[in-house]
Amino acid sequence: MAAKKSESTSSKAAAAASKIMKDPKASKAARTAAASTLTQSKSSEVTSAKAASAASKVMKDPKASKAARTAAASALTQRPGKK
Repeated sequence: MAAKKSESTSSKAAAAASKIMKDPKASKAARTAAASTLTQSKSSEVTSAKAASAASKVMKDPKASKAARTAAASALTQRPGKK
């Protein structure tokens, strides 16, 4: 049974994710989190475990850009809770 999505990607988060996807210096984790955020911007998809793990790495990275953190936070917000 698919999890219901209760959150949606804001335009600010989508813009940040787009910026990360265009940045050739962005880390693989940042790109994964950004891709997840963009995928969810106009769909009922939820963040996968792999994308959530990547987003978590970005949030823990003190060198991550503000855009990367914004995209990662959005991806983590859209991860279904454990039951």
